[in-house]
Amino acid sequence: METWAVWALASALFAALTAIFAKIGLEGINSHFATFIRTIIIAFCLAAFLRYAKAWQPLSSLTPRNWVFLILSGLATGASWLAYFKA
Repeated sequence: METWAVWALASALFAALTAIFAKIGLEGINSHFATFIRTIIIAFCLAAFLRYAKAWQPLSSLTPRNWVFLILSGLATGASWLAYFKA
């Protein structure tokens, strides 16, 4: 199996688990607050992964184009999460 296909299947599996775990975890709490908690956990996990992989880069290595599209992507991701968990 192609490497990209393995990663695509892993992505689908983790997306499905996200929906299942979140629905269970949202019981009795505000969905926006739950999204905030999840975001903090994701940030810590990514920081640990970047450290482990030695993948940190100086912020000065980002171009203005990188910044614009990463900001837009982050805003779209946040809006998607808020809408997804509100549903």
